[in-house]
Amino acid sequence: MQTYLETQQSLSILLEQARQQGEVRIQREDGQTFVLKPENATRSALDVKGIDLDISTSEIVEFVREGRKQF
Repeated sequence: MQTYLETQQSLSILLEQARQQGEVRIQREDGQTFVLKPENATRSALDVKGIDLDISTSEIVEFVREGRKQF
């Protein structure tokens, strides 16, 4: 009989394999097969990490206004 801890460790190994390989096939003793796949993360292309430039909001607005004056 497997203990909860052993089962949890086995599941962690399977999940990591699925992440690395794209999927893992699991076959039960009765022959039934299951496929474990990682879910694709739904992230926006605009979801990027920001950069701290140490610039205030008023400075940014000033830069934008100066840029608009040139056109």
